[in-house]
Amino acid sequence: MSERFYEPAKGHGLPHNPFKAIVAPRPIGWISTRSASGAINLAPYSFFNAVADNPPVVMFSSTGRKDSVTFAEETGEFVCNYVGEAQRDAMHQSSFAYPRGVSEFSDAGLEEAQCRIVKPPRVAGAPAALECAVTVIMPVKDRGGADTDNWLVFGEVVGVHLSEAALTDGYFDLAKAKPVARLGYLDYGSGFTITAIARPNGPRKA
Repeated sequence: MSERFYEPAKGHGLPHNPFKAIVAPRPIGWISTRSASGAINLAPYSFFNAVADNPPVVMFSSTGRKDSVTFAEETGEFVCNYVGEAQRDAMHQSSFAYPRGVSEFSDAGLEEAQCRIVKPPRVAGAPAALECAVTVIMPVKDRGGADTDNWLVFGEVVGVHLSEAALTDGYFDLAKAKPVARLGYLDYGSGFTITAIARPNGPRKA
């Protein structure tokens, strides 16, 4: 079978970098933060995921020390807002590189909702939101041990908001929440086929 191989440090030789398209789909961490002086920021991060469930911990990764990292470091808090199909366009608009002091909430046509435990606002109407307390902020290192201009922010989930419209018989219903995922290049995905598969009950038999 024919294939291409490349070493990222030497370049891929293609019109566009395939890395993000290979590692896909990726959940979107729509991160809202508040600075120590009260400034609000809202930005989506596609390098985002849950990393533990007891206690629940999520992380997002930022290329460069953007406001989300700076504000989370100043106050020790952030909120991860769920991106459903209804929030897709507003989420995309909030990815614009606004100057500090411009409200992404306002420009994207979003309403702020108050959190219960942390001070940053959450996105009103989102299917879910995770209130987070920062546990670790650290630079990503390369294989030689040198710091890169990428930053990991980990947060323990201390509060969870769920829209009643996204619940079915006590389950957070993904068919109702309609998650939006980041794909490669300029692509996003939604409307995934959902299949429930029971855990295996033993080794496969020949």
